[in-house]
Amino acid sequence: MNDYPPIADHGMVGDLQTAALVTADGTVDWWCTPRFDSPSLFASLLDSDRGGHCRLAADLGDTDDASVRQLYLPDTAILITRFMAPGGVGEVVDFMLPDESSEPSPRHRLHRVARVVRGSLPFELICRPRFDYGRAPHTVERLEEGSVVFHGPGTDLRVETTEPIALHVDGTDVSARFTLDAGQHAAVVLTSETAGFGGGTGGPGRPEEAPLTLDSMGAAFATCRRFWLAWLRSSRYRGRWHEMVSRSAITLKLLTYHPTGAPIAAATMGLPEQIGGERNWDYRYTWVRDASLSVRALIDLGFRAEADAFRAWLRDRFEAGGTASGEPLQIMYRIDGEPRLTEEVLDHLEGYRRSAPVRAGNAAADQIQLDIYGEAAYALAQAEDIGGIRGWASFARLLDWLTENWDRPDEGIWETRGGRQDFTYSRLMTWVAFDRGLRLATDYSRPADTARWRDVRDTVFRQIVERGWSERRRAFVQHYGAEVLDASLLLMPKVGFIAPRDPDWLSTLDAMDQELVSDSLVYRYDPAASPDGLRGSEGTFNLCSFLYVEALARAGRPHQARYAFDKMLTYANHVGLFAEEIGPSGQQLGNFPQAFTHLALIDAALALDEALDRDTGRDGRAG
Repeated sequence: MNDYPPIADHGMVGDLQTAALVTADGTVDWWCTPRFDSPSLFASLLDSDRGGHCRLAADLGDTDDASVRQLYLPDTAILITRFMAPGGVGEVVDFMLPDESSEPSPRHRLHRVARVVRGSLPFELICRPRFDYGRAPHTVERLEEGSVVFHGPGTDLRVETTEPIALHVDGTDVSARFTLDAGQHAAVVLTSETAGFGGGTGGPGRPEEAPLTLDSMGAAFATCRRFWLAWLRSSRYRGRWHEMVSRSAITLKLLTYHPTGAPIAAATMGLPEQIGGERNWDYRYTWVRDASLSVRALIDLGFRAEADAFRAWLRDRFEAGGTASGEPLQIMYRIDGEPRLTEEVLDHLEGYRRSAPVRAGNAAADQIQLDIYGEAAYALAQAEDIGGIRGWASFARLLDWLTENWDRPDEGIWETRGGRQDFTYSRLMTWVAFDRGLRLATDYSRPADTARWRDVRDTVFRQIVERGWSERRRAFVQHYGAEVLDASLLLMPKVGFIAPRDPDWLSTLDAMDQELVSDSLVYRYDPAASPDGLRGSEGTFNLCSFLYVEALARAGRPHQARYAFDKMLTYANHVGLFAEEIGPSGQQLGNFPQAFTHLALIDAALALDEALDRDTGRDGRAG
């Protein structure tokens, strides 16, 4: 296995409760189970020696004539890694069957199929699980021919294979070498089984499922393909970037925990925003902000079931009684709604390319970020059931609380650790909370202290205009009293605070162009001008780059927006996925794949399609 592939050199498969990353050479180097936020079974992405991995790949030897390519089966989450060599052409197909049960499952299966389509190729299988982020020992038990089980603390991992794979146990690992000719297939299934969920396997390592065969694997493949094709048919998108928008929608779906409807921010933890730096966070949780904007993007595409499920989860958080500090909501939760996200440093892991520390958990959960109430209202504003008695009562209580608590410094959207400020974006989203609350109260004729809500909304508006505006910069700024720009304010016209062609907004957009934009890539802010309490630097932020495209489109600059959008798409990885940031040489950085980036891609494509359609006139030609 190579020592750390590029962060973005992966595809992702998942079953709507967990997800695995597969490198472009056929190695599973990240898989946490039974949930997205569980400890890892494979984590060589964070430590190539201690993390563990599962490799299934053609053995191409040292020839320079061999190559590897990876792609998704169109409109699905089925990943195909192709190996091309003088002796033959083969593939490894990876997939997980989506699990739409309402309860968490103790069992998760990663299907891997090797096949040769031309000639003949040798293959190699190496399975080296490392339980609990590589901290816990395990044992290996051979079951029957072609099947073993790794026993870890509270979790077993079973490996089943078909002929001609013959497993060899080597200490605590297993391996196999085999050759396939054209038309031949061999299957491997990795099944994690977690104790404490109820049910069971009928004995150690003895599954309830029928024995693995090529026919059963073929049936599972067909079921998986049908699921994704049927799900994607709900999309209303018919615009210019169908493939990228569909891939982003599938990615958001894969990052959503189906039993609760809670989307996570990314599938990974600990991947650095700067190689060798300390900005290495755990993103496997549900941020109220990210999730609210994710479901709005899915609503705009026509996926209402996912939006309804998240809104139910969000209402449950309203009613849970608030936090110890008195806030109605935390900024993030575990996917089941658990508020405790204790942060720890896994100092036995060296980190991706030795970028330590590796953190599990997230101490930012205790931060005050007032913008989350605006994003929550933004997500709920399209819900037909928010006028219902239970939903409305809890939402109205939240806004009543906010009337007394909105005017406070906070840590802001970027979770800075350099002290609280009066962030303009936080005030902007406070305005959104009251604005949407007033609309909902009127539309559904619901009881509310609308006079007070309206008074606070208007006070916030005046405060932003007076204190969030820099006359010298001719722009809205990051926080009151500052001269620093902040790309989060690109959302100002989208949420309706200012018209997209208002002179003050166009002036702000021009100022961002000069300070934050680098060849269509957008920085969040300048940390040198606004210290965030962390060492090191970061790349441009993909969310902001797509927000910039959307802002340009809305501002009547569709051709500039299209050029920026098309250039941004060139930074996607080989299967259309994005991490959090883009580094100085165009490499992807940060946790991967990131929901924030993909939801912003969808929003940008929708806005840009609309702008180009208007701009091309009445003759119907594409712009």
